[in-house]
Amino acid sequence: MTDVKKVVLAYSGGLDTSVILKWLQDTHDCEVVTFTADLGQGEEVEPARAKAEAMGVKEIYIDDLREEFVRDFVFPMFRANTVYEGEYLLGTSIARPLIAKRLIEIANETGADAISHGATGKGNDQVRFELGAYALKPGVKVIAPWREWDLLSREKLMDYAAKHDIPIERHGKKKSPYSMDANLLHISYEGGVLEDTWAEHEEDMWRWTKSPENAPDTPTIMELTYSKGDIVAIDGKQMSPAEVLAYLNKVGGENGIGRLDIVENRFVGMKSRGCYETPGGTIMLKGHRAIESITLDREVAHLKDSLMPKYAELIYNGFWWSPERVMMQQMIDASQLHVNGVVRLKLYKGNVIVTGRKSDDSLFDAAIATFEDDAGAYDQADAAGFIKLNALRMRIAASKGRKLL
Repeated sequence: MTDVKKVVLAYSGGLDTSVILKWLQDTHDCEVVTFTADLGQGEEVEPARAKAEAMGVKEIYIDDLREEFVRDFVFPMFRANTVYEGEYLLGTSIARPLIAKRLIEIANETGADAISHGATGKGNDQVRFELGAYALKPGVKVIAPWREWDLLSREKLMDYAAKHDIPIERHGKKKSPYSMDANLLHISYEGGVLEDTWAEHEEDMWRWTKSPENAPDTPTIMELTYSKGDIVAIDGKQMSPAEVLAYLNKVGGENGIGRLDIVENRFVGMKSRGCYETPGGTIMLKGHRAIESITLDREVAHLKDSLMPKYAELIYNGFWWSPERVMMQQMIDASQLHVNGVVRLKLYKGNVIVTGRKSDDSLFDAAIATFEDDAGAYDQADAAGFIKLNALRMRIAASKGRKLL
């Protein structure tokens, strides 16, 4: 159907991408290179190799990207305190630019002229994968089977697999009714009962976190050490970025932290309900804001907060590799030079409570902020002129008879 000679497929080894692999071979008559990423999703990725080999794939890439994922994508995003639409911590969104980057790197290494993915034509992921691919390799061809074929149901995919002897694992246990995505930052759930916005999510859906009701009655106390805005140690123990997030996920999940049930606005135009578990990210956000509260200049902090929704929207919509995101990242990273110190947190039944923060770079001056005698460190009489100058425009307007109510 096309002049594609070799395509790199983002391959999980599951039903969808296994069918896609065979479909690419037959429909496009091309060589397929498979790429499987370990982003900390908690499932074995090595079995994908045997499945790909069984289908005649000669070039198979299985990459452990956990450290790169957290170091170069998650941590930079959290330096901005990034939240989409007030709640979503962008667990799926932030993984896509790394996958796109690696797809293009492999295409360059293997001489492939196309990439392919299993994202549907209804979701955001197709946009994220392809915007990233085009930004990094403008002439690359993209094959998105879900926008081309008629295999638009699980039953049709299963029939196709059976017809073409595609090895698909059949588990004795009932398949989850949810569409799920997982990586070291989060796990997401869509579909099933969640398509009714009034229906309560089911308790047995959650995989990473205890319910707050069943979390321990004794709180967990921890100290996070920051260097230039990133966590480098927990309770004094040095950790790599991926180790930090994995540890926070474990402790946060045990304390019922990080559950979320939201309806979000997809970039393609529809509203979608999703549930998310982001225990480590929830802790990271609270801790980072706490250390910034004593180390950032007021106007720098407020400017960051004003720009954050745009930065979050860029990531959600797939523009990680855009010049505007890169420009904003440089400014965000520059703001983190003095974001160093320690934050003490209490984790208790779904709550992350800040109980202390300290830093050699702190801008908090107890001698000025005190309610006791400040020994002349701050002249309270200065406030009168400050207030009058700030009220001047409102006093003038009122004197001219302008009414606000």
